[in-house]
Amino acid sequence: MKKILFFDVDGTLYNSEKILPASAKEALFEARRNGYELAIATGRAPFMIQSLLEELDINTYVTFNGQYVVYKGEVVYTNGIEKDELAKIIAFAEARNEQVVFLDDERMIASGGNNARVAESLNTLKYPYPEIDATYYMQNSVYQTLIFMEEKDEPLYCETFPNVQFVRWHRYSCDILPKGGSKAAGIEKLLERMGLTLEDAIAFGDGMNDIEMLQAVGTGVAMGNGHERVKAVATHIAEHVDEDGLAKIMRRLNII
Repeated sequence: MKKILFFDVDGTLYNSEKILPASAKEALFEARRNGYELAIATGRAPFMIQSLLEELDINTYVTFNGQYVVYKGEVVYTNGIEKDELAKIIAFAEARNEQVVFLDDERMIASGGNNARVAESLNTLKYPYPEIDATYYMQNSVYQTLIFMEEKDEPLYCETFPNVQFVRWHRYSCDILPKGGSKAAGIEKLLERMGLTLEDAIAFGDGMNDIEMLQAVGTGVAMGNGHERVKAVATHIAEHVDEDGLAKIMRRLNII
């Protein structure tokens, strides 16, 4: 039976040093030799994973938590928040002195400069402070927007903007997704194109944005370093990413 493997990036493929362990790379190549299709499923933008895609020779990926899906180099699905809805969120954030960052498939643009929360959050991804253009979303396709606010303020945003969802990935930052948007939704679009079902998919993840994905696929693997809520929905739990957890669980599942 043909199967496809979906890998989250941060905390799953990349270890805590944001490095792809040699054991993980070898495991993926062995899985491919064993007949598995390989795909990435990440909250990151396509431009943020280009070097990883090249290193692993992968051209199928679900990015922006399901908002931009590519199959063998071809864009097969895009989604995003309506511009008028986004404008309301931005105005609300500005009034609270909270900034956003816009992302498309090629770049990220900040709504304002010199914000410590933006700098700290993006630094964890090893990215510098973006260029600034507060109106970028008006003239360009934006597939994901990041909002920089503390966890205690999240309920206020959720209540004020019920047509979108806020998915936290850093103590100061959330991804803003359309209602119903998720890695799982993007994966479904990709599998439809491939003629496969969710049962044919195995997914590996560690973060809150991986929950729907691990629940949806036939086999959902949470990394040992993952959030407890992620582990709770997984069918299998791997060891820590820093301890060759990915290669070990792939061996345990007889993928390699």
